[in-house]
Amino acid sequence: MGNWGGSVAARTDGDLRDLMEAAGFDEVEDAEVLEDGWQVADFADAAERALAALVGRTGTPVLMVSFMDSDVGLVKGVTPEGHGWEGLLDRETAESYEIPLEEFPVERAVEGALAWSAAAGLTADAAVVEQALTEPALFAEELASLLYAGLGIPGAESPASDEDDA
Repeated sequence: MGNWGGSVAARTDGDLRDLMEAAGFDEVEDAEVLEDGWQVADFADAAERALAALVGRTGTPVLMVSFMDSDVGLVKGVTPEGHGWEGLLDRETAESYEIPLEEFPVERAVEGALAWSAAAGLTADAAVVEQALTEPALFAEELASLLYAGLGIPGAESPASDEDDA
């Protein structure tokens, strides 16, 4: 486990990159503009309270996925009211990293994700959220894209599987 970095999804009329940098995120890349004010930006590192600071700056729910070597993703969602949830992407690999899976129960993560989505004014697909939180993948970033789509983030596209192309 060495390379960290991550991705943030937030709705804002401002420049997400500028907001993230002001909140304590480092080496933020230009944001990908999705739909309905949603943006996604990648970052190299984040200060301990960067996520909460970003929620305060946007005034909207924010989702952050921190990646460990592109193998595992630690998901954190927070709302302006202070409600949050956590989950793991690629539990199989997380277990091989000796991450205690019992600290990230899938059912609680799905419930938290659905509540976060509703607080963001979105309509989530519980089955897709659960899929993102339970299936393995070659890269955790693929599962993050699937999670964004499952949460109902407008313009987020789930990655197409190779099997669909065959």
